[in-house]
Amino acid sequence: MAGLDPARDLGEPGQYPFTRGPYDTMYRGRLCTMRQVSGFGTARDTNQRYHYLLSKGQTGLSVAFDMPTLMGYDSDHARSEGEVGREGVAVCSIQNMRTLFDRINLGDVSTSMTINSPAAILLALYVAVAEEQGVRPDRLRGTTQNDILKEYQAQKEYIFPPRPSMRIITDMLAFCSGQLPKWNPISVSGYHIREAGSTAVQELAFTLANGFAYVEAGMAVGLDVDDFAPRLSFFFNSHTDFFEEIAKYRAARRIWAKRLRNKYGAKKAESWRLRFHTQTAGVSLTAQQPENNIVRTAYEALAAVLGGTQSLHTNSFDEALALPTEQAVKIALRTQQIIAHETGVTATIDPLAGSFFLEDLTNRMEEEAEKYFTEIDRRGGVIEAIETGFFQRDIARAAYEFQLQVERNERIIVGVNDFTEPFQPIEILKISPKVEEDQIAELRAFKAGRDGQRVQTCLAAAERAARGKDNLMPPILDAVKAEVTMGEIIDVLRRVFGTWREPPTYW
Repeated sequence: MAGLDPARDLGEPGQYPFTRGPYDTMYRGRLCTMRQVSGFGTARDTNQRYHYLLSKGQTGLSVAFDMPTLMGYDSDHARSEGEVGREGVAVCSIQNMRTLFDRINLGDVSTSMTINSPAAILLALYVAVAEEQGVRPDRLRGTTQNDILKEYQAQKEYIFPPRPSMRIITDMLAFCSGQLPKWNPISVSGYHIREAGSTAVQELAFTLANGFAYVEAGMAVGLDVDDFAPRLSFFFNSHTDFFEEIAKYRAARRIWAKRLRNKYGAKKAESWRLRFHTQTAGVSLTAQQPENNIVRTAYEALAAVLGGTQSLHTNSFDEALALPTEQAVKIALRTQQIIAHETGVTATIDPLAGSFFLEDLTNRMEEEAEKYFTEIDRRGGVIEAIETGFFQRDIARAAYEFQLQVERNERIIVGVNDFTEPFQPIEILKISPKVEEDQIAELRAFKAGRDGQRVQTCLAAAERAARGKDNLMPPILDAVKAEVTMGEIIDVLRRVFGTWREPPTYW
């Protein structure tokens, strides 16, 4: 640890460079928000699950949307066939959003929405329903994931090319800065980069590089960094290498603080302070001996808490097989509650600070991330590196090397390549085909009952804004209030911006 300066490199909790945590009291003052990503079937089905989770002590909602919604298609589109409500909830209209949050006061709950390409539309739907409840936009608390850069790098749920997608995001940054001061318009997401097979260092470096790209994009359109940077949040994975994950979170806070202050000239401590949500690693879950996943998730969740997360989702043990059952999701929630209330780890702020091993590991994570930043800059920046396939190749290479280690038994996965047993099926959640039939019937009835002329007027206004330079959010908000569907708005934007096809990459 020669050269470590505790005052310079660690500081105090809640103070620059925030290595030891973003807040001075951490969990002594407030426990991290307990979320479970939930969404399946129709909005009515998911609303029932939300009420169940809230009754069991969950403190924040997190919406998972089905694949058609993620890709910008209404449930009645031909490409949606067979996928409606399968891996998340189908939300096409203001009617679906009303049902999704029925009997839930949006002024009292914090909501996270896992949505990217159509994020502007889903946010508008949320704002519109809140207004119907009598809740002003400035009272809304929550997050739209809205991290389109990682979609091109890892998750692949993109619609438009990168550059017009960034225009949509800067419009959202400006809109939220003025209208939704408590809302996080972007959750810069390393989670999906890690799920695609990256290493911890790649997750750290690529996530922060994306965050810097959003800062630069906002500043390029004339926004003051201190007006929007405090509402940028982050979303990290928590994998099974316990100490590496803790070091990753501590390094992330330090890197972000130094860059925002020293490179981008942010003056507010809130701009330097990196806040993040954590989800335990879905890719670490195994279909074999699924009960073992309860243990994996508990260790991953503990690493997130010791690393100073502000919000936590624990995966359910059956998610390698299907969307979780109520019993499985309750066990996952209870895992968080046991960590918070029984282990004692929330009583001490950054209890591992000063560990020779952990501080060295934190330093090494930072050093390796800085090498990646240099390489990304050499390639012209994040968007240019996406367009040439740099991130995609690097992640694919790491995933391939990990798989080789498993197949050679150089890396043991309990129940998979050692300590194996015959497969034993368990009860899983099954989505009935009737879900899709009911959703489509409801959507068609909704469309038939609208004011068609008003719909066309709103779509024309959205197209004019897209072709010009006006902020897209006001016409999108007007459109959803006029009962225009998400898919109809996306069709207009697709006509203006085009679509993205990833270039083939080889390594």
